[in-house]
Amino acid sequence: MDAERVIPAHVAIILDGNGRWAKKRHLPRSLGHREGCKVVEQTVYDAARLGIKYLTVYGFSTENWKRSEEEVGALMQLFRYYMKRLLGIAKENNVKVKVIGDRSRFDKDIIEGLDALENETENNTRLIFTIAVNYGGRDEIRRAMVKMAEEVQEGTLKPEDITEASVQAHLDTKDLPDPDLLIRTGGELRISNYLLWQIAYAELYVTDVLWPDFSMEELNRAIDAYNKRDRRFGGVKEEQEA
Repeated sequence: MDAERVIPAHVAIILDGNGRWAKKRHLPRSLGHREGCKVVEQTVYDAARLGIKYLTVYGFSTENWKRSEEEVGALMQLFRYYMKRLLGIAKENNVKVKVIGDRSRFDKDIIEGLDALENETENNTRLIFTIAVNYGGRDEIRRAMVKMAEEVQEGTLKPEDITEASVQAHLDTKDLPDPDLLIRTGGELRISNYLLWQIAYAELYVTDVLWPDFSMEELNRAIDAYNKRDRRFGGVKEEQEA
């Protein structure tokens, strides 16, 4: 591997295309989601092997509740099954699992499973794997604003002391660096309410590959594309200034 190749520290992924993958094969959408879960497992392995330190995936959005009752029910059953598998995988591979989003809407056993994922892997250090469930970027910012408003009412926060750093400290991702690279599978050119605050300067990579077909090869393509980007974070390169 090229010694000059830079591996992004934090990769975020929008896992799109499970339903279309199933439809192309005349299969139920639930089987597409099941296959997608297997690819999530493999991607955790691949990211760790490449030296990525933070991997964040969009598992279930606040808008996904609008899907059919049958599909939502199938997704909840997948959560129950794969939470147990993920816990074993995380322990075996020194992966720390973090869950972001408002988990209060889930059934009690799913909440307990998500809590266990975090609590039983909190000391692992190889990779921090974050799952966004019942997550929406706008809802995350709204919840952060509610917390800050309560602190202002209590007198523990002054309005004039609200900064970008203090807003960041109230987000679900307060313990994570911002993503360097955002990958979206399935070819759609939109953000879908994902990590709206955090991706301000992330490099975007969109592939037509549907999520169940995502592989180490495609992950490497995304990283190669990332290495060709000129990241200036709103600034100007010195030679351009001259």
